[in-house]
Amino acid sequence: MASRYDWPASGERSLLGRRLSRLDGPAKATGSARYTHDISRPGLLHARLLGCPHAHARLRSLDLGPAERLPGVRAVRAIQEPGAEIVWAHDAVAVAAATTEEAARDAVRAIRVAYEILPAWLDDTRPDIAPGARESAESEVGDPEGAFRNAAVKVTGRYGCPTIAHCCLESHGAVCEWDAQGRLTAWCSTQNVSLLPGQFAEALGISGENVRVVCEHMGGGFGSKFSPDRWGIVCARLARDLAAPVRLVLERDEELAVAGSRPSTWAEVRAGASADGRITAWLSRSWGTGGPQGTSSPPIPYVLEVPNRSHRHVSIPTHTGPARAWRAPNHPQACYVTMAALDDLAAAAGLDPLDFFLRNLDLAGRRADLYREQLGIAARLMDWKAKWHPRGKGGGATVRRGLGLSLHTWGGRGHRSRCEVAIHPDGLAVARVGTQDLGTGTRTVVGIVLAETLALPLEAVRVEIGDSRLPASGASGGSTTSGGVASSTRRAAVNAREELFRRIAPALGARADALELRAGRVRVRGSEGSGLSWKEACAKLGVTPVVATGENPGEADLTSSGVGGVQMAEVTADIETGVVRVVKMVAVQDCGLVVDLKTAESQVHGGMIMGIGYALYEEKVHDPVTGRLLNGNLDGYRLAGLADVGELVVHMMTGPGHDERGVIGLGEPPVISPGAAISNAVANAIGVRVPQLPMTPDRVLAALAAPGRA
Repeated sequence: MASRYDWPASGERSLLGRRLSRLDGPAKATGSARYTHDISRPGLLHARLLGCPHAHARLRSLDLGPAERLPGVRAVRAIQEPGAEIVWAHDAVAVAAATTEEAARDAVRAIRVAYEILPAWLDDTRPDIAPGARESAESEVGDPEGAFRNAAVKVTGRYGCPTIAHCCLESHGAVCEWDAQGRLTAWCSTQNVSLLPGQFAEALGISGENVRVVCEHMGGGFGSKFSPDRWGIVCARLARDLAAPVRLVLERDEELAVAGSRPSTWAEVRAGASADGRITAWLSRSWGTGGPQGTSSPPIPYVLEVPNRSHRHVSIPTHTGPARAWRAPNHPQACYVTMAALDDLAAAAGLDPLDFFLRNLDLAGRRADLYREQLGIAARLMDWKAKWHPRGKGGGATVRRGLGLSLHTWGGRGHRSRCEVAIHPDGLAVARVGTQDLGTGTRTVVGIVLAETLALPLEAVRVEIGDSRLPASGASGGSTTSGGVASSTRRAAVNAREELFRRIAPALGARADALELRAGRVRVRGSEGSGLSWKEACAKLGVTPVVATGENPGEADLTSSGVGGVQMAEVTADIETGVVRVVKMVAVQDCGLVVDLKTAESQVHGGMIMGIGYALYEEKVHDPVTGRLLNGNLDGYRLAGLADVGELVVHMMTGPGHDERGVIGLGEPPVISPGAAISNAVANAIGVRVPQLPMTPDRVLAALAAPGRA
């Protein structure tokens, strides 16, 4: 039975699914958008952290006196006390606050520290000898050893992807200020506006009602900005102690070293298939690190449920910066290992990988038909059949071309969210929700849903987000935001619309349940051309606006979960220089009901670009003795630039069969497959697998020179 909250049918929509520009586009393009770094309060002090230069050490002594005596320095505080054990390089041991950034930097350099250097383990590639290594997962289905032994086609391979950084363009940090009543306002770059006050309050020993968190705009989080972190709490304490606002924002080298990493994954795989290319066996052992806490097991094998399979994972603690959720945690690693091994299996069977995967889609369960359709669309957009060739047969004498593909999946169900919608007597409609926009277009999603529900143009509504005083909404993680806020906004807007009808029904001489909104007019259902314009109807409210709320979850299932995607990559590889370039990438992706096609496509573009980065360039490199990050700046930590991405083609799965599922999150899925698809394309181009990401020129040349290569 249909609910009044259900999404409008395809023929009734005016805004949903169109390519609409972001509401915050002009503010960002003109530089008027305010980020945490832009907050400047009267009397603002600047704070800087002193980090430990050793990967593993005990803090012996800390002399703050020389720093305290410097001009402009207002406070120097210990963050860790003598005797503390430090387990990664750059971990903060002290902080200084001063009237200028330069004075704060001078102060931390003046602090005198003595350490006892302790043995450190930095190698995540040798699970058999790593101290503290532990098996954290083991699973087995069927008879994998027997199936592998009897397989007509077999491959054995080793695959790996190293630790990488989140590389948020806006680094972590906060500006904190207390008022005379002991209330804290914290301007934070955060993915978690509504829940951060409680975290601040617990650490500071105050009530959460006395904490306000503001995040008007933010420059990326990718899973690394869910808490105030040690530096946020330190900033708040300094601001309270000094009775002055304080800004503490990480420097770029600190950002790369300690503000979050994606765990590494290395794996040995044995896979088998029948003579006609049916996958029959999978045996894998993986290992990796997420810093001192080790790492959990990626879901290997990925997407396809091989009938005879086993997997073991070993967690390796290392004295490196800690891991944090990184856009689709564990899925890019699992996808790369699985799809690379299966691509090798297809090559060993002498099959086009497109035909190989189509032949094995029955192992994908309920998403088999979706993947089959997506592979067909992607193959057409890539012109796969015309371009594909067996491995190593990619044309030119030195520059070879190749194709690769990958499949992926994700959840994406909308999180808990509460929205308040107000309709004012002057006709302004406002949605207020305590979410945050990471740059993904959350403001615009809320605005479109509000405008669509009230039959208004987008410019006629206003969206207020990014403040913990607004109705609470969940953190932006797990691709849950769009589904959550779209659903709560829809319910709040419908409730507000029905309250408007109730209040103006007498003026139209009709029952409230007989009214409808069409093209900016309130009218009796089915009566063309009559009724009141939107502004005339709102004017009937007098001086009291309509205010209504809506929540997710709630009546009517407006969001679901579980999406699938396919990506294909075309590359060139120079066998003399080892340089790999992406020529073209195709992504075919579903996410249920698309609210704004422009921002949805942009999300997929962003995921592909991020994936090109980790496939070809990104890697954290630590000094093997001290454990310090050697490429702790963006001139040494390479990201994909405009000249690196090639042609990007996006196809969103929309229409019947997809829209009925409601709004499903899209942030994570597009970043999962690029590493696998690009790696497979390189193998197709040069005839041999480059066994480790990123596929830098030296690794490509090493793979070409390896004994026994194909």
